[in-house]
Amino acid sequence: MASIKLSVERLTEGLYIKLPLQWTDHPFLLNHFKIKDHQQIRLIKNLGVKFVYLIPEKSDTKPLDPDTPVDALTEDESHFLDRQAEKLWKEKQGRITRLKNYKLKLQRCEKNFNRSMGQLRSIVGKIKSRPVTAIQEAEGLVEDMVDALLESDSIALHLMNDSKESEDIYFHSLNVAILSMMLAKSCGKSAREIKTIALGALFHDMGKLKIPSAILRKTTPLTEPEQNYLKLHTKYSLDLANLAESFPEAAKPILSQHHELLDGSGYPSQLKGDEIDNNAQLVAIVNAYDTLCHPQDPNKARIPYSALSYLFKNKKEQYNSDYLALFIRLMGVYPPGSVVQLSNQQLGLVISVNTESLLFPNVLLYDPSVPSNEAPIIDLEESDLRIEQAIPPHKLPENVHTYLNPRIRMSFYFDADD
Repeated sequence: MASIKLSVERLTEGLYIKLPLQWTDHPFLLNHFKIKDHQQIRLIKNLGVKFVYLIPEKSDTKPLDPDTPVDALTEDESHFLDRQAEKLWKEKQGRITRLKNYKLKLQRCEKNFNRSMGQLRSIVGKIKSRPVTAIQEAEGLVEDMVDALLESDSIALHLMNDSKESEDIYFHSLNVAILSMMLAKSCGKSAREIKTIALGALFHDMGKLKIPSAILRKTTPLTEPEQNYLKLHTKYSLDLANLAESFPEAAKPILSQHHELLDGSGYPSQLKGDEIDNNAQLVAIVNAYDTLCHPQDPNKARIPYSALSYLFKNKKEQYNSDYLALFIRLMGVYPPGSVVQLSNQQLGLVISVNTESLLFPNVLLYDPSVPSNEAPIIDLEESDLRIEQAIPPHKLPENVHTYLNPRIRMSFYFDADD
């Protein structure tokens, strides 16, 4: 989108402009915006800049003629605008402080995620040779995660950075465990039940360790024998759990039944309705969601918004409707990992949602005037912007895709909101 250098003396309401300043050097929410009143023009002039960049395509009007006389401000008007400017600066400084705190929280969350991932790798490494030790470690990991989850009423779900390693089983298992715990909490389940669900979710796919990687990584449709082999993972998961007497009986149905569907079309036993364990019904929804986002064929991956919409529109008869409705509420309309277009047409990446304000996620904005590692993050609750639509990442221009870096593998972790 072409921009034109424009003297600040020619500014008027309705022009869409971009400031030639860093985000921290002015009191406005964004570096570019449509001028809505004379107060904003006064603020821009007070910044000491001689020019701005005009974006004609987004403007409602044309700039003032160079020789247009400017009305002098009365002393009262000048004092009023100065007070408004001071107020905006204070709000901006508060926003910058909150942004710094948010980034610190994100770093803490990333650290906890990496620690949990490391523990999970250790557990998987021991599951066959030392199953008792592996299950004890898993129970310790689950205990810590659930205790942290229950500490606060307000929980934020964050998008985590990609790992360079190809470790689908770890990411999938941890994702399903994290989201199942959060869903169980939102259902009002007890701490003991949440721990049972988390442990079952953590181990639900461990039987895939016995499936040949040629089948697990195959991106073309599986043959019938290959499908039958893959379906054995539910039995293998249960076999691994049974190697240790300490694995809780209440968690075992999650391992064997997370692919059963209410209409009887699931596997391995074609169970129907209430024949399926209640906790397995809960984990089945989370498992289906994460699999839609990360299928064996990456070209068939759905964006988070589309995955939720697909489950709601097409799979209501197969999954517990109460759990499905709660899960959609938990994730928000635009879950972490969604690339979105805002009401000012700016693009961004949803990086976290707060369970207390799902309509107002935190969005990392595409702003080419700011380095990507310093990209502004806005809390939509503090902004007059709103999300208009989700955008499939493959439709992004290359420069926007590189900047926002939408994740191929979306991993989540939670953090108690201070």
